[in-house]
Amino acid sequence: MSVQTPEVEATKAPEPERRLPAVQKTPLMTGAVLAVALGTATAAVGGWRMFVLYLLGLAFGLVLFHARFGFTSAWRQLVSVGQGRGLRAHTLMLAVACVLFAPLLAGGVGIGTAPEASVSPLGVSVLVGGFLFGVGMQIGGSCASGTLYNVGGGQTAIVCTLLGFVIGSVLGAWHFAFWTSALPSAPSFSLATSTPLGYLGAVLLSLAVLGIIALVTVVVERRKRPPRVPRPAAATGMLRALRGSWPLWAGAVGLAVLNAVTLVVKGSPWGITSAFALWGSKLARAAGVNVQDWPYWSTPDNAAALNGSVLAHATSVMDLGIVLGALLAAAVGGAFVLHRRVPGKVVLGAIIGGVLMGYGARIAYGCNIGAYFAGIASFSLHGWLWAIVAIIGTYVGLKARPLIGLTVPKRTDSSC
Repeated sequence: MSVQTPEVEATKAPEPERRLPAVQKTPLMTGAVLAVALGTATAAVGGWRMFVLYLLGLAFGLVLFHARFGFTSAWRQLVSVGQGRGLRAHTLMLAVACVLFAPLLAGGVGIGTAPEASVSPLGVSVLVGGFLFGVGMQIGGSCASGTLYNVGGGQTAIVCTLLGFVIGSVLGAWHFAFWTSALPSAPSFSLATSTPLGYLGAVLLSLAVLGIIALVTVVVERRKRPPRVPRPAAATGMLRALRGSWPLWAGAVGLAVLNAVTLVVKGSPWGITSAFALWGSKLARAAGVNVQDWPYWSTPDNAAALNGSVLAHATSVMDLGIVLGALLAAAVGGAFVLHRRVPGKVVLGAIIGGVLMGYGARIAYGCNIGAYFAGIASFSLHGWLWAIVAIIGTYVGLKARPLIGLTVPKRTDSSC
């Protein structure tokens, strides 16, 4: 006769709270001084709007770092091992953004300026550019937003990715007219304004598609049974939330809300890589290259940016804010790590990946933020097209890593 053991209670005793690393005072003080100085200069040069956008950049950097919100890793996890957790976070972020963007765009809600959706043409440039960006993400080990917040966190190799990003962006600006004018292209197409759906119908359709994608990732996980994703201990309490790790859902919602605020203040959604083209082109012009003669820089807005101060350029100001916001978040959380030695093959991969991403982003009207995030949130069909070819590029990029001596990352975390 077997003896039945008493049932174990379903509730477990709470684990002891983990201690967070000590605050890193030197990086914190350095970041604080830089943040105040840059904020003061931005307000003086660009006015109140640029200053608010700079503060939004700081907030983006904080959210990206605390949530370790990854775009590169999300696609890599799905393609390589069938892990869909990261991509499901994307669908949540996009769903919240669609719900927030719709009334703002439909009602023309803006501060001193009417908001404009990020809707771009459909053409060969989007197909090629999105594909190149997907390849570059996996070779370079980061995306546009990941590059900025990891630079702020002290990742030395990602500085090489940023360098490649700037070079590729300048080359993309140089060739922009060829890709967007000389090759086949279809007009811009918005689910909200190019169809009878309207904004309400566009939101419902977008939510349905995003829901289906989330369900597909669950099915893929059940079939492939990927390794379990290690989840860092969640921060509890206000002070610990400012220092510890955040769950992916919090990062997704935070980024969506900040993007909606950006739309209201800036008049257009969040973007990143146009600043890289501007920085590199300014340096090229200083070196004697007549970049002002390129068609890309001949449009009124781009010409004004090229001839004006970086601190009067909204995307540049926000990018710098992201770097400093991540630096402050890393220092407060005791996670700032400066890698002094980086293997040569990692440097090579970072530069190659950065060049591919910079070039691809320019000719495809944006990156994982400007085309994918802002495009889909704006109900632009080019955002969906970009996402499809970027995932194909992700597969090719993973296959290409061994060609330059890099292994396929085994990590299943969501950073980068």
